[in-house]
Parts: sequence; C-alpha cells; structure tokens
Amino acid sequence: MAVEPLSQKDVEDRLQELPGWTTDGDRISRTYSFEGHFAAAAMVVHVAQIQDELGHHSDLTLGYNTVSLTVNTHSAGGKVTGLDVELARRVEAVAGPHGAR
Repeated sequence: MAVEPLSQKDVEDRLQELPGWTTDGDRISRTYSFEGHFAAAAMVVHVAQIQDELGHHSDLTLGYNTVSLTVNTHSAGGKVTGLDVELARRVEAVAGPHGAR
C-alpha cells in the first residue's frame, strides 16, 4: 500500500502534539537528552524495536547522552507521511520512561 506525503500544514499541525519535534519540510526530527550513556543506549534499543514493529526506520544517532532521530518516507519521494508521524508518536510515548528530556 502506497503512503501519500502530508502537506506542510498537516505536518506542522500534527507536530503540535509532539513537543520537541521539528520539520524542515522534507523530514521530521528530534533530539533527546539523557543523564548518561546507558540510558541513551537503552532508548536506542527501544526505538529499534518500535521501528521493526512498524516496518519503518529512521536515521537514528546515539551520542554519549543524546539520541537523535530523523525520518521521512523514501517510498513517498522522501517526504513526511502519516507513517513518520506515527513513528514519532510511538517514540515519544517511550521517551519519558527512559528519562529523556
């Protein structure tokens, strides 16, 4: 099933429900901070699990005490789709329990 790109307004409207997430028009992204490396690494594992469940993967970067995600949908011409927003929602739901700020 093909996914359709969201309009810029739709992306911005949906990101209103996801504090800290931003868009540059072609992708959405967020960086989380943690108390230390282990907490950040644990978050990466959890995000990887979510991505596998959705069959949709972001660019995911682990720093010492940070985790950064950037996502768009390649099959939609590298634009933002509802699938990207769903991934962001699912990640946001697990970020707090990992101590993300």
